[in-house]
Amino acid sequence: MSEAYSARSAGGSGGERAAAWLSFMAAPAFATMALITAHPGGGMAPLCMGVEHGPLVSGMVPMYLMMGAFHSGPWLRMIARWRS
Repeated sequence: MSEAYSARSAGGSGGERAAAWLSFMAAPAFATMALITAHPGGGMAPLCMGVEHGPLVSGMVPMYLMMGAFHSGPWLRMIARWRS
């Protein structure tokens, strides 16, 4: 993410700035998707009445949480830079 910060501060191209903002939006988007899916009635239930509510440790919720953790790097680097 340091490249994105330097591109923004140096007036980098629009594509570099868009990539920097998109990298910050991935983790919150996946966290939101996990919350919506974990909510009773969330996920596929409104679309398919035959879906049974299984345990939250299987299915899409852990996948969204793992994807959010995988994409949290830009946030962690920004917090580390802010604290130092």
